[in-house]
Amino acid sequence: MHFHDDALFPENQDKLVITVAPYGPEWEVDDFPEDLPLSMDEHVQQAVDCFEAGATVLHIHVRELDGKGSKRLSKFNEMLGRLREAVPEMILQIGGSISFAPEGEGAEAKWLSDDTRHMLAELDPAPDQVTIAINTGQMNIMELMTENDTRGTSLERPELAETYREMTVPAGPTWVEEHLRRLQAAGIQPHFQLGSIPQLETVERVVRRGFYTGPLNITWVAIGGGLDGPNPYNMMEFIRRVPDGASLTLETLMRSVLPVNTMAIAMGLHTRCGNEDNLWAPRGGKITSAEQVRQLVRVAGELGREVATAKEAREIYRIGESYADADETLAQAGYAPNRRPGQVGFTHYAQHQNV
Repeated sequence: MHFHDDALFPENQDKLVITVAPYGPEWEVDDFPEDLPLSMDEHVQQAVDCFEAGATVLHIHVRELDGKGSKRLSKFNEMLGRLREAVPEMILQIGGSISFAPEGEGAEAKWLSDDTRHMLAELDPAPDQVTIAINTGQMNIMELMTENDTRGTSLERPELAETYREMTVPAGPTWVEEHLRRLQAAGIQPHFQLGSIPQLETVERVVRRGFYTGPLNITWVAIGGGLDGPNPYNMMEFIRRVPDGASLTLETLMRSVLPVNTMAIAMGLHTRCGNEDNLWAPRGGKITSAEQVRQLVRVAGELGREVATAKEAREIYRIGESYADADETLAQAGYAPNRRPGQVGFTHYAQHQNV
């Protein structure tokens, strides 16, 4: 991304899109019963509360009544139908892992099969977005957790912490290409969840080869354990490598969420918060998802940055847009064009002409 001298002036920045992830699939309900929903009514109320607080993108997971993360797509269909009535303007974003929570004591924390995740393209009503991981790798969500982060929660149990420590993300090239094909055929926008520059480079290759032809919405996932950590040097290099035409959200975990989101707001990027990412207020005690949203709205207000309405968030994310081919997608994203046969030197869109 390119920053002009006046890029930090809020009047030259897009309005702020706040994503909220208020369903915390890694937690058990007793970890924070005041904020972790169990019933469908509670799931829907979370969405309403967060929307009224200022969030315009809802990252969705669903719980069964036994408290475990739901792996039933019928449950997601029910949830989406309820949400379309309760928060019709919100961008509904399904978490592409569906649920990575263990199914029982001693079970592994793992992402579901390739075939099951492909079925997210068949949800009815269709979500606006499904998040997509790129490149199979480690997703050890415990690596950056401190004793204070897990104190008093289910993640103090060694057997549960261990299963999350060993979790991996299956996202090989064949699956990625087929998943993108199915999502696009269903009119669902993929939201790329990327934890490193190699993953960003793979997305660029996917675009160059024509497997994805649409707007580029990216979240930098700085949760460590096989992905970047919330290191400002990592963050700034990732930002530098993201093309100018993409939208970029910053995501991290626990008490790093607020400082990283504050930097995102100042730089004209977008934010993500909620109990999936963090349970803790800066000075101790727990903080609800809606309170985290209101916190970001206050920070944005202090910096003079306006928060996007749901309609404006859809425009920023270009929901519903698609492009004809790789060439148009590259141009819209701000990447250099593909090399033409016989072309030498550096590729660029602005052609020098003799006047």
